[in-house]
Amino acid sequence: MVETLPSDPFHGYATGSFFDEMIDGKGEVRPHYDRFVEHFRQIKRGEYDARRRAVDLAFLRQGVTFNVYGDSQGTERIFPFDLVPRVISAREWEHLEAGLVQRITALNLFLHDIYHEQHIINDGTIPAHYVLSARHFRREFVNFPVPRDVYIHVCGTDLIRDDKGNFLVLEDNARCPSGVSYVLENRRALKRTFPQIFEAAGVRPVENYPMELLRTLQYAAPVGVADPTVVVLTPGAYNSAYFEHTYLARQMGVEIVEGRDLVVKDQHVFMRTTKGLKPVHVIYRRIDDDFLDPMVFRKDSALGVPGLVNAARAGNVSFANSIGTGVADDKVMYYFVPRMIKYYLDQDPILPNVQTYLASEEADKQYMLENLDKLVIKAANEAGGYGMLMGPQAAKAEREEFRQRILAEPRNYIGQPMISLSRHPTFCESDGFEGRHIDLRPFILYGEKTTIIPGGLTRVALRKGSLVVNSSQGGGSKDTWVLYGNE
Repeated sequence: MVETLPSDPFHGYATGSFFDEMIDGKGEVRPHYDRFVEHFRQIKRGEYDARRRAVDLAFLRQGVTFNVYGDSQGTERIFPFDLVPRVISAREWEHLEAGLVQRITALNLFLHDIYHEQHIINDGTIPAHYVLSARHFRREFVNFPVPRDVYIHVCGTDLIRDDKGNFLVLEDNARCPSGVSYVLENRRALKRTFPQIFEAAGVRPVENYPMELLRTLQYAAPVGVADPTVVVLTPGAYNSAYFEHTYLARQMGVEIVEGRDLVVKDQHVFMRTTKGLKPVHVIYRRIDDDFLDPMVFRKDSALGVPGLVNAARAGNVSFANSIGTGVADDKVMYYFVPRMIKYYLDQDPILPNVQTYLASEEADKQYMLENLDKLVIKAANEAGGYGMLMGPQAAKAEREEFRQRILAEPRNYIGQPMISLSRHPTFCESDGFEGRHIDLRPFILYGEKTTIIPGGLTRVALRKGSLVVNSSQGGGSKDTWVLYGNE
């Protein structure tokens, strides 16, 4: 007899005290998951296991991987993928979309303001020292014009749900956000794996993202360039997101280049090709400001191109994202985004921030130091789960280390309460389906129009009890289904 998944594959599944995306507090399947669960019940256990293995093998063969720096097990790994998708209703997505459009609009207005008139600083809405002391604030680019006044062309804003089911913004990734290639590959994998379920559920497509990205990049071209040449600038094969760089270049039909492939002549940028030099007008750069141009930033950078900044100053090349957007990545600036929304748009935030404390404010610092065992402490400019203290789970020595860091450099630290991230049924080899904590990174394109891929990257903390979803810290991902209306 062939073993099957139980008639209710989530029989015995415990939501605990967390908000569960699929199962409500009464143990009932939420309505927008009905069609998925109805079809999922028909799958035999052996067939499910075979499909899981097939997806892993396909990812390995196709190079759907990420790199981990300094890891004894080797640098390149498959990004773990769970076959049970996260489903978002049309009504929920409409709410999220409105909040994300509002947020990226305000962030772009903020960046234009601080690099030009600085109204928000001069009238005291945001204290000047917070902006001027930001690690990625580029003083040399004050009054530097960018095409169409767009600074953040591509943004990945991380969202979480609290124990009441409310969506909150955890952070904005406005420099070089990564992960969208896994969104596209996860979708391809799940459509192949469960074609009948996918068709029955009525899921909005994500496949048009590369062409929307290309249109956004072309819109960023210097004034007067009718048919711009776009390239993806990568640090190279050892970068953690190199798979994504090559993937997006291939999907858009543009060249991927390293710094050594570009040259600047007479304040114009050219790409070396077998047929000679070819002009370049838009650089989708996956390199931080510091490494772009050794004549302006780090002199020891071998990743960038001497003269790039002069070419941009002359209006002959554009960057996406623009130089200086790292201010919006700063976790201290995150604290002020609700003020930006009110200031520039005269609106209340549709998607609220997580409650945040600034260590550079004396009262907040004292609260943080007295409650290190209750808070999550984050460094202002770290990413990937690094530079972070999970207070309730940390050892006393680790909390003491962070105490000293906060006292030594208060501007560099924020504190937030530990949020009970929502959970989602996730297949665990030995125990069947168990709840694992998740977040969501939608990808927003800001150009002639604002486009948001329906869904985004749902990251899942695969370790039991863990709240850290980053791939470098043992996380995986799920496909994210946004349903059409009337679901």
